[in-house]
Amino acid sequence: MNTIKIILASTVSLIAGCTANSQEKERPNILIILADDQGNADAGYQRSPAIVSTPSIDALSRDGVIFTNGYASAYVCAPTRAGLLSGRYQQRFGFYEASDSREGFPLDEITLANILKEEGYQTGVFGKWHLGLTAEYHPCNRGFDEFYGFLGHGAHDYFDLSMTENGDDSHQHIYRNLTPISDTGYLTDNLAREASAFIKAKANQKNPFFVYLPFNAVHSPMQAPEADIKKFDSGDPKRDIYLAMLHRMDQGIGQVIQALKDEGVYENTLIFYFSDNGGAKNNSSVNLPFREYKHTVYEGGLRVPFIVSWPDRFSPSSCDEPVISIDILPTICAALKIDLPDDRIYDGRNILPAIESELESPIHERLFFDGNDKAWAIREGEWKLLLSRQGNLELYNLNDDPYEQNNLIEINPEIAADLNKKFTVWRDEMKPPMGDKKK
Repeated sequence: MNTIKIILASTVSLIAGCTANSQEKERPNILIILADDQGNADAGYQRSPAIVSTPSIDALSRDGVIFTNGYASAYVCAPTRAGLLSGRYQQRFGFYEASDSREGFPLDEITLANILKEEGYQTGVFGKWHLGLTAEYHPCNRGFDEFYGFLGHGAHDYFDLSMTENGDDSHQHIYRNLTPISDTGYLTDNLAREASAFIKAKANQKNPFFVYLPFNAVHSPMQAPEADIKKFDSGDPKRDIYLAMLHRMDQGIGQVIQALKDEGVYENTLIFYFSDNGGAKNNSSVNLPFREYKHTVYEGGLRVPFIVSWPDRFSPSSCDEPVISIDILPTICAALKIDLPDDRIYDGRNILPAIESELESPIHERLFFDGNDKAWAIREGEWKLLLSRQGNLELYNLNDDPYEQNNLIEINPEIAADLNKKFTVWRDEMKPPMGDKKK
C-alpha cells in the first residue's frame, strides 16, 4: 500500500510539474523591432508591386498581422520611444520633441521593461536609446538587464564605433551595459549580432525574455558597406545608400528571427515591428502613397509599416483598424494577463480583439499628435483635422482621401470645430513641454 501511495504521489507530482512547465512555456517571449526613419513604402510587403526588396520583413508580414493604419505616436524619434516604453501619450509627461531626450525619460515613468522584469522576464535592449544621457536614465537603470548600443542623440556613425576622448561626446560611446567600449564593424550588423546572442543565451532558460531592438537604421548619416551600395542603381546616389542600409537592416532582422527559430521559440514569440516615424526627406526614403515626411503631421510623417506576429496564436491577416505605437505595452500586458499599474492613465489600448476579430467598437475614439512646434493633428474615425506648420487648419476624410489632397474644412466647418475643441481639451490635460523649463 505504501508503495502504491508513493507511486501515486510521484505521478501527481510529475503531472503538476508538467503542468507548471506547460504554463511557464505558454508565456511568450517578446521582441520589439523598431526601425528609424523608414519610409512607409520602403518595406516590400507595403506596395504591390514592391519598390524595395526586404525579404526578412516580408516573411514576418506573411506570418503576422499587417496593420494598414499603423501610426507612430510622434513624427520624430525620441518621443515615439518614450510613448512606446510607457504605453502613454508621451505628452502626459512633457516629452514632445527629440531634444527632450537630453532632459531624459522621466524617472517616475514605469517602463515596459520594468513591468516585464517584475514578471520574471529577462530583458535586453540593443540599439539607439535616445531617452536620456546620464546614469539615472541609462537603460540598465530603467528595467533592462543588458544593453548594447548608444544613448543619444539621434544619429551615430555606422563605422566609427571607437570611444572618443571628448567628454562632451560621451553620448556617442558604444555601451555594453553600463560600460563604454570601443568596437569595430558596421553598427547595424552589431545590433543584430548582440540581440541574436541574447536570444540564444536566454531562450532555453526558465524565464522568458524581452528583446527591444531599436535600430538606428535607416537614419542618417547615410553610410553603408560599399559592396552593398553597388548592388543598387536607383538613379539617386543617396537613395542607393539608403537602400543598402535598408538591405543591411533587413538582413539583421532575418538573423534575429533565425535565432528564434534555431532555439525553437519563434512560434511562441510575440513580435512587433514598426518605424518610429514616417520616412525622412533627407535620407531619400519613400512614403508614397502618403503625403509628406517625418517632421510633419500629414500621414507621411505618422503612418508607418506596422506588423504584429505570434504564430502560436495569430493567423496571418490584414487589419484596417487604426492603432498606434503606445498600444504595444497594454497589448503585451493583456497577452500576459498582467494588470496595468492603477496609479496613472494609460492611453494605449489592447489591440488583441482587433487581431482576433473580436472587436465590438473602435480601439480608439480618437488619436492625437503634437510635437509642440506649431503643428498638431487629431484623427477621429474617418476624419482628421490638422494644423500644418505653415499655420493652415486642414480637414481630411481619410476613408475617401487617405493621401490628404482635398481639404474639406470649408465644406464641413462644424466637424472641424468639434475636432478642434477635442484637441484643445486633450492638450490641456497634458503636461507642459519639458522645453518650456529652459525658456
